[in-house]
Amino acid sequence: MEYARQHGSEFVEDLQRLVRQPSIAAQNKGVKETAAMVKVMMENVGVKAEVVPVEGGQPVVYGHLDAGRPRTLLFYDHYDVQPPEPLDEWSYPPFGGEVHDGSIYARGVSDNKGNIVARLKAIEAFMKTSGSLPVNVKFVIEGEEEIGSVNFHKFVEAERARLGSDAVIWESGSRDVSGRPTITFGNKGICYIQLNCKGANQDLHSSRAAIVENPAWRLVQALATMKDLKTDRCLVEGFYDDVIPPGEKEIRMMRENPVDERETLEQLGLDRFLLSLTGLELSKKLLYQPTCTICGIWSGYTGKGTKTVLPKEAHAKIDHRLVPDQTAQDIFEKVKRHLKKHGFGDVDVELLSHEDPGQSSLDAPVVPVILETARTTYGVEPVTNPRSAGSGPMYLFNRLLGIATISGVGVGYYKSGAHAPNEHIRLEDYHKGIEHVIRIMAEFGKS
Repeated sequence: MEYARQHGSEFVEDLQRLVRQPSIAAQNKGVKETAAMVKVMMENVGVKAEVVPVEGGQPVVYGHLDAGRPRTLLFYDHYDVQPPEPLDEWSYPPFGGEVHDGSIYARGVSDNKGNIVARLKAIEAFMKTSGSLPVNVKFVIEGEEEIGSVNFHKFVEAERARLGSDAVIWESGSRDVSGRPTITFGNKGICYIQLNCKGANQDLHSSRAAIVENPAWRLVQALATMKDLKTDRCLVEGFYDDVIPPGEKEIRMMRENPVDERETLEQLGLDRFLLSLTGLELSKKLLYQPTCTICGIWSGYTGKGTKTVLPKEAHAKIDHRLVPDQTAQDIFEKVKRHLKKHGFGDVDVELLSHEDPGQSSLDAPVVPVILETARTTYGVEPVTNPRSAGSGPMYLFNRLLGIATISGVGVGYYKSGAHAPNEHIRLEDYHKGIEHVIRIMAEFGKS
């Protein structure tokens, strides 16, 4: 621990170097260069690393350090980041890695490059002081997480023989408004689709609307069949068939760690949550119910002023956040059948990205280690939630490989602004994140 404290400024400089390298998967900008940089950073702390090509996608950086110990921790992270736009809303350069008022600002510093470097620095601290680790470690750092990990499953399926571990430490982690780290044991899946509705072979003068069907109206009508706004229920037939309700332990965990309603509503500028939910029912809706959300809809003319046009096509992007035991492919097929049944078989349904939900046991051996080391590091009781409301490829580890996968070991905080302008982390949280990983490795190696 002392080594980490003595070299704190150097650890910050290493993080600055990584966040100054753009790695935008959505734009294929700087991704392979960043993978090469991450490989070198691994090697610099004693981890054997390689850049593994993935067919049709961005490479995965795989690393391992065999310390001859009985237990192995695998760290999953991603080196790709979101696009920085809108650029004019940044107070500092999005790839500048500048430090202001005790925080470092950069796209990806919270999600997820800060965690990559923190975990590598924890290993460096052990190697420099004792020459070995108390556990064996593996790293899997992908380059497509921010676009849905569309090809990552190919790597996991091909490399499953060498990914065996006793636990996986997931990529994300932050402190809430009260300063408590939030630990979760799973996440929702996602089925992201696009609906495409076509009319005439060209945009028409809007006077032709008297005799030519408008695809925008048809799309709106198709969408209306999918959701009951009064109950917020998805009306796709069979949508809830595989939903597993929370058990007694999960309900107790949600009661003990409720949503901070007042702070959240104030932060969002709202006076109530959907359906006026509060307390346990709010937590159950957030964590244990799937969603059907219009993420974007467009058609015809949307610029300034007027243009009297009958559009030739209309489109909508929809995401369904899924819970165990739903699967993305099953929901995709059900949406197609639903639209056909309701007379909208002509509406094209395109699957853009998909990830199944993942859930680890709350009783996995690594859980008490992470919780106790969090208490020691932060001096407070951590928040524990059965799962996150967000999505990621966690199911590949806890469902496909059968490895307990825990999220919540990280360097962010509730105002870090991941995916938003002025993304940042506090340097204090960065150093605390390094200390937490050091303690996890030490205690997991003992247990």
